[in-house]
Order: sequence, then C-alpha cells, then structure tokens
Amino acid sequence: MVDVRQQDVPTEVPMKKDIATFRIFDMPILWFGIFAAVAIYAMYTENLPAGIIGALLIMMVLGELLGWVGDHTPVVRTFLGGGAIVAIFGSAYMVYSGLMPESTTIVISEFMRGGDFLNFYIAALITGSILGMESKILVKAGVRYALPLLAAVAGAIALAALIGMILGFSIQEAILVIAMPIMGGGMGAGAVPMSQVYSEMLGNEPGYYLSILVPALALGNVFAIVLASILNMVGNKYPNLTGNGQLIRNFHYEKKEAPAYSLSKMGIGVLAAVSFYVIGNLLGDFIPLHPYAIMIILVAALKVANVMPESIVEGASQWYEFVARNWTNALLIGIGVAYTDLEAVLNALSIAYVLIVLGVVLGAVIGAGVLGKFMGFYPIEAAITAGLCMANMGGTGDVAVLSAARRMELMPFAQISSRLGGALILLLASIFIPFFI
Repeated sequence: MVDVRQQDVPTEVPMKKDIATFRIFDMPILWFGIFAAVAIYAMYTENLPAGIIGALLIMMVLGELLGWVGDHTPVVRTFLGGGAIVAIFGSAYMVYSGLMPESTTIVISEFMRGGDFLNFYIAALITGSILGMESKILVKAGVRYALPLLAAVAGAIALAALIGMILGFSIQEAILVIAMPIMGGGMGAGAVPMSQVYSEMLGNEPGYYLSILVPALALGNVFAIVLASILNMVGNKYPNLTGNGQLIRNFHYEKKEAPAYSLSKMGIGVLAAVSFYVIGNLLGDFIPLHPYAIMIILVAALKVANVMPESIVEGASQWYEFVARNWTNALLIGIGVAYTDLEAVLNALSIAYVLIVLGVVLGAVIGAGVLGKFMGFYPIEAAITAGLCMANMGGTGDVAVLSAARRMELMPFAQISSRLGGALILLLASIFIPFFI
C-alpha cells in the first residue's frame, strides 16, 4: 500500500480491492458483518435464544471480533498472546462494566457449565493432539526429551518457590497458582482444565483460579518470547552452545503429508473424543487421578503402542483441528464470561507476582538447558524447546518463541512441550495437590 500511494495511481482501486478481499473468520467481511449484526442485535434486545444456538452464535461472533483485534494489535500480538488474551479479558470486561446484558451472561454461563461445552472442547483437544503426533518423534526422542522437560518443571517450581518465600508468598500459591499454570501448555490445554482440577480438589469455583492463572500465563508468555530472543543472541556469541536449530545430533525429522480431510473421519473423531472422556470419568471412580490425567495416560499409551486404527487416529486429529480452528475463540469468550473475575485479576497483579512469574520462566530455561546438555542435546535448543515452549501460551506461544529465537525448524519438539508437557503438568497437579491441602 505504501508504494501505491507514492505513485500517481488513484487510491480508490486498491482500497476497493482491500475491502472486497478483507475477511474475518475466513468469510467476506460483509457477510460476517451481517451475521455479527444479527447476533449483537439479539443480544442487546435480549432476544438471544437460550442453549447452544444463542450461546454459540454470540460466542463465535464476539470471539472472532475480539480475536481479530488482538491478532492485529502490534504489542498485544507480539508479546501478550494476541487474540486469546483480548477475547478473554475483553469479554470479562464486558461483564465487569455491564456492556454485556445479564441475560446474555446467563446464556453463555449455562452453556459453558450446564451444557458442558468446556469438557467437550477439552476432550477433543486431548484425544486429537496426542493421537495426531508423529510416533517417530515420540519413540526416538520421547524418553530422552522427557528428562529436560522434567528438569524445566523442577527448575521452574524451585525458583518460583524460592522467590515466593522471599517475597512473602506461600509455597502453595507460588507453585500451584503461578508455576504450574505457566508450565501447563497454554489456555485450552493447561489453565482451563487445571482450574477445574483445582476446583474439584481444593474447593473454590474454577473462575477463582482462572482469575489468578490467566495473568500468570500472559506474563509468562511475554518473558518466554523475550528470553527466546536473548538465547538466540547467546547462541550467536557462543556457537558451541547451539546446534543452530538442531536439537539432537544425527536426528532429522521428516514431516508426513497430512491426509485429506474427511467428514466421516471427523465423525469418528467426535466418537473417539467423547468415548475417551467417558472412559476417563469411569476409571476416575477407581483411580485417584483426575479424569483428564487418566485420558492423557490412556491415549498416549495407545499411541505409543500403535494399536489404534488409522481411521480413528486421523479422525481424532481432524476433529481436534476443526474444534481448535473454529471454536477456540468462542471458548475463550465463554472463559471470559463464565470463569474470569476481572476484579480478582486486577487484585492479583503486583511486583512480587511479576517477579515470581519471571522466576518460573528463568527456572525452566536453566533446568532444561543444563540437563539437556548432559543428555546430549544442544543447551540453547533444549532451553528453547523444553523450557520456553513449556512456559508460553501453547501453539501461538510456540510460534512466537521460535520466531524470536529464529529456530522455526524446532516446531515438532515445541509441540511435544506444549502438548505432552502440558499433559504432564495436569498429571503432576493431580498427584501433588493432596500434599498441599
């Protein structure tokens, strides 16, 4: 656009072209605007239908609008998690300030809680993300890579506890409500299910914990991106510490071509996701772990054993991608409305809180980098993937961190950190919470 304006060419033509091709939610802006106008009019005239129709409509519209704003606001997009943060806090502010009618708040809250949309989403995420991973990566790098992941968690917890005690935080607060969620693989796979785990095991509403977990995630994401850039500079100065994008010597990952999308396979994916969720709940009556943790263990074991038919693996993966692509922003609106107390979020922020978050990210870098070196990994790459990609906001955080580190080829290992690393945190939270009660 800059070059065009500098020439003697009328600006009307490119402007019309830009408007004609401008899209939100991958549809022409005109049609998205029509659907958005219908939803917003129904909301403010209090004619929004109850149940899935009204809730999903307004959640998708507001989610895509606020998500677009966040993804196109430079500082927010680069350092604060982009559309995810704006969707959560934007909708929470609408409730807090009264911009959202109470009737709409009730429709969304009932859909999130009574309609069980949250668990439906998480079931798709856990099943599809794990089954969709490459077995080659899990088998060849999984065992060795697990140790730097554990070291990152240990370093994050140790430094968070130490700084927390110095600044007057209890060990329980520093570890459970700051360190664990930061290392938990983002919002959908980490903070949201973790808030429910905490709610069931510690007794408060999920919204109480989300109000504390969400600021930690946002700040952790900021520090992870900044430290990724610093690690890149360290690698440039000390080349013996880095493989310049290669984590393990003599290991090269070749990504398989994704299969064609299939409606019937997606249907299989729905069945698989909800079935594994029910199995997790059934086994939860006998096994002292949260159903999410049981789901993770079961699905990962089946993936490693390679006993699942390819149709189920592909179906679960495709259904997960559909849900993540189309309903993530909608879910974030639901989280902001039903689970985020903005007043509690503002009260949680303090200098001490920020310093503990920084300690969590630094501890993850140190733990992963040091143990990664002993495991035969390059320390810089181990610190970035097993450390920073555990401490960011999941998939979008992985992209931001690897971009800042100039090592996008590490994405397969970043995905292990975000997916299985986040699952590891849920599992550890289920195991260790009783020791803090």
